[in-house]
Amino acid sequence: MRIALVHDWLNQMGGAEGVLEDLVALYPSAPLYTSIYRAEAMPEHYRQWDIRTSWMDKLPLVKRHHQPFLPLYPLAFETLDLSGYDVVLSNKSGFCHGVITPPETLHICYCLSPTRYVWRHHDYLRREGVGRIRGAALAPLLSVLRLWDRMAADRVDRFVSISSEIQRRVRKYYRRESEIIYPPVDTSRFVPAASHDDYFLVVGRQVPYKRMDLAVRACTELGLPLKVAGSGRDRERLESIAGPTVEFLGWVPDQELPELVARCRAFLFPGAEDFGIAPLEAMAAGRPVVAYAYGGALDTVVEGVSGTLFAQQTVESLIDALERFDADAYNPLDIRRHAEQFDTAVFRERMTAFVTQAWEEHKHGANPILEGDT
Repeated sequence: MRIALVHDWLNQMGGAEGVLEDLVALYPSAPLYTSIYRAEAMPEHYRQWDIRTSWMDKLPLVKRHHQPFLPLYPLAFETLDLSGYDVVLSNKSGFCHGVITPPETLHICYCLSPTRYVWRHHDYLRREGVGRIRGAALAPLLSVLRLWDRMAADRVDRFVSISSEIQRRVRKYYRRESEIIYPPVDTSRFVPAASHDDYFLVVGRQVPYKRMDLAVRACTELGLPLKVAGSGRDRERLESIAGPTVEFLGWVPDQELPELVARCRAFLFPGAEDFGIAPLEAMAAGRPVVAYAYGGALDTVVEGVSGTLFAQQTVESLIDALERFDADAYNPLDIRRHAEQFDTAVFRERMTAFVTQAWEEHKHGANPILEGDT
């Protein structure tokens, strides 16, 4: 198969880029098409990849401030020349699924999420601190982008979703069915410890939508030891509501994180995430997770096996879960075995099998769009 990869943009690292690295590892000879590429902001080994950018890459300021250029991305992806490939595999949370491929080409979209700022714009604007006036000014543009995004979804031959929550959104917004293949988790980095300490742990960027404030307030009220790892613009607010049992560690180096996770009493995950890699890393270290019952947590946290869920995203609901929680009721090796179902090797095996089968069916004329899957 002649395969091309497509990615939204390459100017910062995040979860999407973690998935991309595994796709490149699966198909190392495949060129990578994207809208913009800021080499100095990406890992050194990216410079060894065959990266092909759109005309947007030449625009001034776009690599450092890509969001103001929002209206241009659809056109940028539509003008990419993807002729000559058997399979195009797009890794999408923005607009890259809108590429136009020839009829003989199979387009598979690995959907990290339907474009959040056009379909869940109220949540996104609140999350980014956009005021009402600016939000109202953006409304006509977002309406146009929603129409384009829905039309662009019809160009995709097969959708793959990262979780049950994303599968539900693909069905609702795009009116399409999708296979679930969970994102890759490097479980080899984490090993269960012989014993654990008494602290709870929360890790991640300290931004409002991660809802670390729930963990800080709950542990402060209960007098439970909590370690908070990470940094971000919400740090000052979190420190202002924290009691004496809460410790802020700042950024923790990658080599120190596995031991910190392996020795916690439990890993707290109060945010609403589409999937969530961090909880599975904690499970790989044999530690149970106390998570908000939403999104990816519903796929990965098994009650009584790998952790427990709290129903409302409130301090009271988390406090109730913490009061019921018993770390000694969990078997670290069972938790570890559960996490291994989401390992990188599983992702690569499932993705390879899916692409191969979809290509064979495409060659023989099977079209799920025409055969009633939508």
